[in-house]
Amino acid sequence: MATSLRMTFELRIMKEYKYWTYIIASRSGTLYIGMTNNLYVRVQQHKSGEIEGFSSQYKCNRLVYWESFDDVLKAINREKQLKGWRRSKKIALIEFMNPRWQDLAEKWGAEMAFAGEPIAAR
Repeated sequence: MATSLRMTFELRIMKEYKYWTYIIASRSGTLYIGMTNNLYVRVQQHKSGEIEGFSSQYKCNRLVYWESFDDVLKAINREKQLKGWRRSKKIALIEFMNPRWQDLAEKWGAEMAFAGEPIAAR
C-alpha cells in the first residue's frame, strides 16, 4: 500500500511540474547529472541504453535523486550547479534524500495488484 501511494504521489508530482534535474548512478557509483522535461521517458532511455555517451558507457541507469521545477532556467541552473559540486557533496545530497541509493524509478510502469491478486489474471 505504501509503495502504491508513493508511486501515485510521484506520478502526481510529475504532472504538476515540467522540468527535472536528476542524478542517475551506476552500480559501481558513477554519477550522471542531467535535466529533462519528461523524467519518466528520460529514465527509461537511460535504463535501455538509448542515450549514447557517458551514461551508457558507464552504465548509469539507476535514478537516485531528482528535483522538479516549473521553470526551465531554474532546472538548467540547478543542473550546472550540481555538476560543479565535488563528488562528496553530490553523495551527501543523494544520501540525505535516498540513504540506501534505491532506484527511485525501479517500479515505474510496473503493473500493480492488490494483495493476494495474481498479476497474470489482470
